Amino acid sequence: MGIVVMGATFVDIKGFPRDVYVANGCNVGTVKYVHGGVARNVAEDIANLGLHPTYLGIVNDTPMGGDVVRRLQERGVNTDYVLTRSDGMGTWLAIFDEEGDLASSVSQRPNMLPLLEVLEEKGDEIFSQADSVIIEIDLNKEIVEKTLELAKKYHTRLFAVVSNMTIAAQHREAMEQFACVICNCHEAGILFGEDYSAMSCSELQAILPERVAAARIPAMVVTMGADGSVYVDEQGNAGICPACKVEVCDTTGAGDSFCAGVSAGLTYGKTMAEAVEIGTCLAAKVITSLESVCPCMPSDKWGFPVEGKNE
Repeated sequence: MGIVVMGATFVDIKGFPRDVYVANGCNVGTVKYVHGGVARNVAEDIANLGLHPTYLGIVNDTPMGGDVVRRLQERGVNTDYVLTRSDGMGTWLAIFDEEGDLASSVSQRPNMLPLLEVLEEKGDEIFSQADSVIIEIDLNKEIVEKTLELAKKYHTRLFAVVSNMTIAAQHREAMEQFACVICNCHEAGILFGEDYSAMSCSELQAILPERVAAARIPAMVVTMGADGSVYVDEQGNAGICPACKVEVCDTTGAGDSFCAGVSAGLTYGKTMAEAVEIGTCLAAKVITSLESVCPCMPSDKWGFPVEGKNE
């Protein structure tokens, strides 16, 4: 079954100004509707690495919902466990400035509780065959708890990706059971109750091992935008991976592709440093285009298996 990705599906509505963005003015530009959602993006990114992930999510019973499923299937994602509901997809409205950076956004989250039904009915089947599971840790408490129960039962490695850290922080104790938690510096600050916005990578590297050890998180990777990322594991090993220098077009999906690369790398035997380097490469490819996912790559580029262990 390969890697299983659990989380929300969104429709992203993105606006790009033609000239300099004026926060309180009327900006002429372009508006795009694209498939989004952290977990949906991660699933497609992993498929674009030549792997065959399984997506456990929900889509609307509309043509847009059908389009989401078809696109994932075309990329090689297993959608057997995708549910269809009238309120299954969220909406993310985002405005970008002339540099491609997010200027403002509004998010409407979908009802994710139906995923609990899938876990209760099909969870043993899914987790017994999964190489690893990536979950948006800000999902409903009941879903997170059921995921932890199944992972423990089948010794399945878990990776946590964050959509909303304010919600995810409520599951702080659950993070002890994840092989790795992946987030950005703002989210890490919320988790640890500190402000990392003005820190350099080296400054964060100096304090992160202590914070991660105190929280009993086995491993953590924190992205810091153009400065790169900082990683640490439970042995106290820490490092910095510099960002790739590229021309930014749209930053949407960079963190999702980074998560996909790190999680896939750690799932299939890469070291932390190697996995973070893969994630960094994927994120760089995403921000150079208007797409929210990385481009398709040769299946042997990173030395990943073409198929999961149970396919």
